[in-house]
Amino acid sequence: MNAELEYRAVLAVDVERSAGRGDRALFEIRARLTEMVGEAFAASGVDWAACLRHDLGDGLRVTAPAGTRKAALVHPLVPELALRLRTYNRGASPLTRIRVRIALHAGDVRVSPDGEVAGSPLEVLARLLDAPPARAALAGAPETVPASLLLSGHFYDETVRHGHLGLFPEDFRKVGFTVKEHTADAWLQLPGWRLPPRPARPAGPGGVREAPAGPMSGPGSGPKAGPETDPETGSEAGSKAGSKMVNKASGHGVVYATQHGTQHIRIENRIERKQ
Repeated sequence: MNAELEYRAVLAVDVERSAGRGDRALFEIRARLTEMVGEAFAASGVDWAACLRHDLGDGLRVTAPAGTRKAALVHPLVPELALRLRTYNRGASPLTRIRVRIALHAGDVRVSPDGEVAGSPLEVLARLLDAPPARAALAGAPETVPASLLLSGHFYDETVRHGHLGLFPEDFRKVGFTVKEHTADAWLQLPGWRLPPRPARPAGPGGVREAPAGPMSGPGSGPKAGPETDPETGSEAGSKAGSKMVNKASGHGVVYATQHGTQHIRIENRIERKQ
């Protein structure tokens, strides 16, 4: 008989830069990480013994018991885990220090009698765990920051967006990502650390976003309106057909080239024409 669908919250953690540390270090990391995740669940009022746990090699996936309050998996669970990780790292060797990416999602899954969990929410969770914005945020944070957190849009909308006790929407940043065939928006946080502000990208005419202004090179310098410049040629992108560029040529001449590929080369008052 097929198992019935059950709405469950799912959490996954993945160790940053785990490759190349050797088996002994990896065994220690996995044991300590599982221990600390279990302690964080218990401190959040979630029955760790009732959770379904699956090894991810260098991480862990946890399916919370049915009826678990999802907000508790964001707060206090994530701060509790971050606190334990930071405390552990203070006394750990470089090979056994642990920084993790945390992902949270929820949805309908099938739970078999032997505890196996299946369903599309697990696919979404895996993509969240591998999302480039979470990887980049953790890699760019100080070493004392032990974790990044990425929530699916669904999970955020049902928890953080409401601003319940301990949940602060202003601590999260909306990010877009694509991993394999999955493209989505999600919500990023670095527990205990403020994300750096986004660079200003004001909308230009027609809603087109302009690149941030570069360094000022002299008095009166600054961002200028106008077409973009081709980084290879220095010419304006999207200029009108028939526009002309002038380059110096060997042989004491000048090369005139139109945009459609016709070149006029003048050397010693003689003109060659090339198509």
